[in-house]
Amino acid sequence: MAGVAGGGLVATGLAALRLGRHRRRDGIGLRSRRARNAELARLGATVASSYVSTNARKLFASAARREQLDRQHELHTAEAVAERLGQMKGVLMKLGQMASYLDEGLPEPMRQALSALQAEAPPMSADLVATIITAELGAHPSTLFTEWDPTPIAAASIGQVHRALWLDPSTNEVRAIAVKVQYPGAQQAIASDLANSDLFGAILKQGFGSLDPTEMMAELKERLVEELDYRLEAKNQTLFADYFAGHPFINVPAVIPALSTGTVLTSELVDGARWSEIQSWDQHEKNMAAEAIYRFVFRSLYGIRAFNGDPHPGNYLFHGNGRVTFLDFGLVKYFSQQEIHVFEEMIDAAVIHVDDAKFRRVIEDAGLLQKNAPIDTAEAGDYFSVFYSQVASDQELTWTTEYASSVVRHAFDRKAVISQYATVPRTFVLIQRINMGLYAILGELHATGNYRRISEELWPMTRFPPSTPMGVAEATWLASKVIS
Repeated sequence: MAGVAGGGLVATGLAALRLGRHRRRDGIGLRSRRARNAELARLGATVASSYVSTNARKLFASAARREQLDRQHELHTAEAVAERLGQMKGVLMKLGQMASYLDEGLPEPMRQALSALQAEAPPMSADLVATIITAELGAHPSTLFTEWDPTPIAAASIGQVHRALWLDPSTNEVRAIAVKVQYPGAQQAIASDLANSDLFGAILKQGFGSLDPTEMMAELKERLVEELDYRLEAKNQTLFADYFAGHPFINVPAVIPALSTGTVLTSELVDGARWSEIQSWDQHEKNMAAEAIYRFVFRSLYGIRAFNGDPHPGNYLFHGNGRVTFLDFGLVKYFSQQEIHVFEEMIDAAVIHVDDAKFRRVIEDAGLLQKNAPIDTAEAGDYFSVFYSQVASDQELTWTTEYASSVVRHAFDRKAVISQYATVPRTFVLIQRINMGLYAILGELHATGNYRRISEELWPMTRFPPSTPMGVAEATWLASKVIS
């Protein structure tokens, strides 16, 4: 793993909205920049959304759930969508998602601000969605699909998902599919939000007193723009699906290119248990699910140098016996071989061959720590060791929410001398996102196992033999990939 201090919090939250090809006339439904800035500044205010209480939480809920959705809050026009999303603070809205599972260790002002941003957008009306589908795919849903469910089975900050049956002309077979339709949102509002560097900086400095957020914000803005384009997400998802094809417990739904555009993304439909359901499963099942998530993260990082930067509990479907389906590939970071080598050197110096002097050289060269900062080298090693403590020794341990929170508190500890000389280069912005998010998820599952040995299977510089039954199954899959 490539744990480093700071930066992960901000990367958790930034998601996007986008105007589709079905444009409205400029300015309709959007607030002036001054009005939006004032709205954004009131981060402590409660964002009310009665739809939240009736939103279908299961991504692929049964048809019977439609009657439970309250239609009176549906948005019927693109202008209404833009206005509503503007009220919900645009790109800042998704910051609140993190507060639902990683807020215990945050400074209180930031925790309150994030909690106020957890509202979700009401769904678009059936007619509006049909208009978008027709414009994007060239036909009305009733014509295009064998069966179309006009009620969304999921709604989030970027778009909403519908279930459909589609006759695949290449096989002449009917396939169950999930159609994600992006909100005809507020591109101008997002541009205004991104211009609010002073506001973003103020939020950052709630946790990082002397941090220069320039590189961090540049990285986030670039990823944000990418996330707006479903064609890029389709490309990302296809990369992961192809790489993990045939994997014994990791599944990524296949994309349907013929039904995907810049604002519509169609994938195969997958059913499974949601995060809330797995909480009632026995600990053995939780342990296997946690191991699958852990292996997915670092197998992706070291296997294809790609990193799915949104480890949110809502992006997983669980199938038992450790099998997990991974959703949402809009926020993906790609790394160079040199960048991966830096991560490997950090692990080697911090965990495998503990060497504080080497570790300091590595993090200084990487831009994480100012060169010749007036701090003791051993102190620097001690400061960063908290991010590696779960893999520091060859023993079975249990991840806890307390540990996850302590990592967050540690990252936001402005009293630590080293924090005055540390920053977060672009390379590390999203990878630190996974550290904090992954730790929180494993803590919620109370995952138990020898993660040092699991990591040694995944680290390129060790590549140890399998240490668990899931590792054996994965090793067989890897061998088959080499042969094929």
